[in-house]
Amino acid sequence: MSLPAPEKEDPSKERRVFFIAAESDFDWDEEEDHVNHQRLILVKADTLATENRLKEAIDIFSMALRYGSVRPDQLSTLVECILRNFKKKVEEETPVLTKIHQTGAEDNVFNCPGCHSFLGEPVTVVCGHSYCKRCSHLGLFSKCKLCNEDLTIRAGLLRTNVILSGFLEKCFPDEMQRSKKITETDCLIRRKKFEEALALANSFIDTDPDDVRVRASRADALVGLGQHLNALEDLDICLTSAPSPEGYYRKAKVLQEMGHVDESLQVFLHCLALDESFHQAKHEVELIVHSLLSPACDSVKVGLRETAHNTSPHLRSKTQVSDLHQEKSPPHPHTYAQQQQQEVQSSPHRQTTPRAASAHPPPEPPERVGRSESLERPSLSRALSMRTHGLGGEEGLKRVYSAPQLGDQEKGSLLKRKWPVSDAGPSVIYSGGNKHQKQGVTGSACTGRASRTSHRTVARDLLKATDFECSLCMRLFYEPVTTPCGHTFCKSCLERCLDHTPQCPLCKESLKEYLACRKYNITRILNHVIVEHLSEEHSEREKVHVEETKELSDLTKNVPIFVCTMAYPTVPCPLHVFEPRYRLMIRRCMETGTRQFGMCITDSQKGFVDNGCMLFIRSVHFLPDGRSVVDTIGGKRFHVLSRAMRDGYCIADIEYLEDTKVNDGEELLKLQELHDRVYEQACTWFQNLKTRFRNQILQHFGPMPEREADIQATPNGPACCWWLLAVLPVDPRYQLSVLSMTTLRERLLKIQHILTYLQSPPNE
Repeated sequence: MSLPAPEKEDPSKERRVFFIAAESDFDWDEEEDHVNHQRLILVKADTLATENRLKEAIDIFSMALRYGSVRPDQLSTLVECILRNFKKKVEEETPVLTKIHQTGAEDNVFNCPGCHSFLGEPVTVVCGHSYCKRCSHLGLFSKCKLCNEDLTIRAGLLRTNVILSGFLEKCFPDEMQRSKKITETDCLIRRKKFEEALALANSFIDTDPDDVRVRASRADALVGLGQHLNALEDLDICLTSAPSPEGYYRKAKVLQEMGHVDESLQVFLHCLALDESFHQAKHEVELIVHSLLSPACDSVKVGLRETAHNTSPHLRSKTQVSDLHQEKSPPHPHTYAQQQQQEVQSSPHRQTTPRAASAHPPPEPPERVGRSESLERPSLSRALSMRTHGLGGEEGLKRVYSAPQLGDQEKGSLLKRKWPVSDAGPSVIYSGGNKHQKQGVTGSACTGRASRTSHRTVARDLLKATDFECSLCMRLFYEPVTTPCGHTFCKSCLERCLDHTPQCPLCKESLKEYLACRKYNITRILNHVIVEHLSEEHSEREKVHVEETKELSDLTKNVPIFVCTMAYPTVPCPLHVFEPRYRLMIRRCMETGTRQFGMCITDSQKGFVDNGCMLFIRSVHFLPDGRSVVDTIGGKRFHVLSRAMRDGYCIADIEYLEDTKVNDGEELLKLQELHDRVYEQACTWFQNLKTRFRNQILQHFGPMPEREADIQATPNGPACCWWLLAVLPVDPRYQLSVLSMTTLRERLLKIQHILTYLQSPPNE
């Protein structure tokens, strides 16, 4: 339902309503050059996409591209709308797929969360979870699959976890050896030695045909050799046995390289349906949608370039049947090519005659366009065909993407035809008994795979506590943390080392980025192994840690002392902490939960004076290099009984100081009068200060506290006395003498004496 049209005398308001409100349907004046029409059109399109009005959003986005250049990332709202509809349809048609993906990571603690295979050559990411080296180095995951935390540290910086790798090597030597061989295959592929990689992968598949990692590696080698159909066969087997976002992404990239943009787009969407944070797949969808929505002339130019660049020579110049016979086939009883040949021979509507290589294929009746031609036709040839028949790129998008959100069977079948059974894998949307049969295969394959890994157990006699010792404290790991270089330490041990230098204690590699991130998350698998299989040793280690923490929590014995400046009760005291010893001290105060330490000024004889003030930490702001800005406020006063040292900083046994209360009524009245006189005198002195000085005091210490009704309500007396003592220009030794007083009357007389001196006229 449209809103009523506004008054004609306000055309600017009319344009504003048209572009921003999704329910409006007005025109605008294109002759006003100062209006950024493209930006307003994009706002309108984003609004429509947000409201899930897909067809209208496609029209408006196409209009925006005709006005000028639009970046692919500006279509993210449209892509999200397409994905919402697509995902909804996938969940309705094949709920088993998403269920398998959600539960796949729970197969075994020693499985990679990314590919759900054995955790060969483990790499620990910033959140503390570990992935296999292959998944980590591919860099396909922007967020952790288990905790959804952003993986901010680049995958290239991460190395194999030394301790965890040694543990897996000892407990599962055969699987570790196989993982290393697969890594060797991937290295050959990166070095473009595809034939050697294919031979090595074939030897592995002969021994274990169900290993999806080997098949994925062989698919990469086959793509490098130009055997795309065989690569698709391997990827389909991988998706049947273990549906994963990475598997769909790899399949889509192969289809895209073959020129099947429509099919690759839907496989990309399947990838995002399983993992919306798969940023590379989303970027590819944005690029494809952007190219389909671009004006016709640009699409033709891009299509010609893509046709020449992406389409393989044998796909451009030979027939489908001869192509299938010439491609190399992996050792499998029924290859992808044979299936395609059987389909071509069995269907009277299939295109089987040879077709000459051309960027502009001759037009054919729509009913004769079959799967065999789809395997040959480049991406933009299809776009040209749509243009020839009067269909723009945006119309093609409507036909492809609106199907998941439509309820009627006729429109939904369009998407099913766009994605034939042979390429769909285990989660294709099509009706009838085949769908359930396919789902049944997927479920049984995954069940069988889970049964092979669920019995992976650790032999207790192979484990020794010495295998899990921290190289810094020489004790069993407690809260093990792994650095990007792959070395593991106790969390507290590593933090103490980083207080001194941002380098790994073992290999001396720079940890500046790791220190700036300050995410010292526990390595989950190592902690799990220690707790489960070394329970007695872990309990003893935990008991020692609790005792140490309890000792640090005592606020009367061995209290940490910061030797720096004067501090006063109720007065803020911001600190810049940069020395390693005080970094450790502040961290311990936070970890124990006390959030308190003592502050004293220095003494040449004793190290620090006999009286000070406790500070309470309100907040800590860490800087990238390890320094910190600590916001504290004064608490109780104390007197030092004994002194000592701990890990470089001073500690002391203390007793707290409190004011002696006045109980006599007449003396209390006199004390109240003295307090009022001093307060008035202080207000007068403060108001007479120069504006510059007054502003500096307000900025650092805040305003002067209000007058208190009960001057003996707290053990430290009125807050105004401590505020005045902090701001008055007095020698710290004199301030210290006032801080140590335990009677309010003496303190008020001292402050009164200082104010009188400051307010007296200078001597002539």
